[in-house]
Amino acid sequence: MNSKMLVFSNAVAGQDDAFNDWYDNTHLADVAEVPGVVRGERYEIVPSALGGGGEPAHRYLAVYELSGDPEDVAKAFGAKAATGEIKLSPTLDMSTLSVQIWRARDTGSSAD
Repeated sequence: MNSKMLVFSNAVAGQDDAFNDWYDNTHLADVAEVPGVVRGERYEIVPSALGGGGEPAHRYLAVYELSGDPEDVAKAFGAKAATGEIKLSPTLDMSTLSVQIWRARDTGSSAD
């Protein structure tokens, strides 16, 4: 099953350097150790002249590739967070955090 966990986030005001240091050097590896997480990559918004909507709600995005049942991965992530194996940084703005798991659509085969 092909699925991705998308994590949209922001740093607490004035804490971008410390936030990125924690995310890049600690958190990304901690999440990658969750059973069912294959790997993760981070992105930052690119200011664009494409227009539409003004300032984006999030500056940072992490995309994690998952294997197996996404519900099992979510439970494993929650368990590691509950035990403190995954620690969150005070530089993470929890009020804007958005996490979703997306699954590839099965469009079937139309080959005749």
